[in-house]
Amino acid sequence: MVHTPVYASWLNQVEIYFSVVQRKVVSPNDFTGLTQVGDRIRAFEDRYTATAQPFQWKFTTSDLDDLLARLDQHTADHPEESSAAKAA
Repeated sequence: MVHTPVYASWLNQVEIYFSVVQRKVVSPNDFTGLTQVGDRIRAFEDRYTATAQPFQWKFTTSDLDDLLARLDQHTADHPEESSAAKAA
C-alpha cells in the first residue's frame, strides 16, 4: 500500500483549484457586478478544462520509506522536539 502525500487528498486539490481561481481570475477585484464575475469564472473553467493534462506521481514507495526513515532519525536525534515530548 502507498500512502499518498497530504497534498494529494481531494480536498487539497479543490483548495488548490480555488487558490488558482482567486489569484488568476478574480484578482484584481475590478468587476462591476456578479454576472461579470460568473462569466469570467466560466470562461476560466472552459480554458482550464481544455488545457488540463494528467500527471504522473513521482513520489514512490522508496521516497516514502526514505522520508519516514529521515523523520525517525530526526525524532531520535531531537526527542525534545517531538510531539510526544511536548505533550508530556
